[in-house]
Amino acid sequence: MKEQNYKKSGNKGFFDEQETEQKLSSIGNPLEMINKVIDFEMFRESLESKLLNTNKKNNAGAKPYDVVMMFKIMILQLYYELVNTQIEYQNCD
Repeated sequence: MKEQNYKKSGNKGFFDEQETEQKLSSIGNPLEMINKVIDFEMFRESLESKLLNTNKKNNAGAKPYDVVMMFKIMILQLYYELVNTQIEYQNCD
């Protein structure tokens, strides 16, 4: 019997992201409501000054994730009581 190869990840269509965003918005996306109430960019300067390593010898290695995005993830993790594996799954989804 021949071994079956399965698709590991789907290809996004041209309008997939826009349609997903519209569908979530019509359902009542809580993330949109949070973004309307809180301007997370006001935290960027203090997060970058405290968290980013500016004393690197060179630029080798992976680039860091956006500090504001990571801050949002931590807030959502606390708000919804998610463990690290759950937040990683939700972030990838």
